[in-house]
Amino acid sequence: MTDFLVSRATRDKLQEELKTLKTVRRPQVAEALAEARAHGDLKENAEYDAAKQEQGLLEARIREVEDKLARARLLEDENITGEHVSIGCVVTVKDLKSKETEIYRIVGEEEADFAKNKISLRTPIAVGLMGKKIGDKVEIQVPAGLLKYEITKITVAED
Repeated sequence: MTDFLVSRATRDKLQEELKTLKTVRRPQVAEALAEARAHGDLKENAEYDAAKQEQGLLEARIREVEDKLARARLLEDENITGEHVSIGCVVTVKDLKSKETEIYRIVGEEEADFAKNKISLRTPIAVGLMGKKIGDKVEIQVPAGLLKYEITKITVAED
């Protein structure tokens, strides 16, 4: 069982989702099942089939969220100093080809959002940056080709 690294905000969001799934959605689905059962013959009852399918999906999501919470390890509990690239850091790099600056925040998989420059620690870019320090030059193979970066700044992410 591997750890699931998350920020406090993501952990809180998962806890709230679990509470809603159990206290709101579960009773709603149970009510829909009871109502569909009341319509009689279950063999050709589309409402019953749909409610059973929804119940299965709901219970699967509950198990998934419970598993994530059981494995959750808060980023703030990690030894994040900003001296080297690690999960929870914001990394500024200079593209050595285009001379453009890129900023990436390295996060757990649940929080990844490339549009907001939040990259999962499992992406090629994050893997290539991990453990490096300011001034280090790295070459990272990505599907689009080879990236050549120089790390110019590392800060500890603030939520």
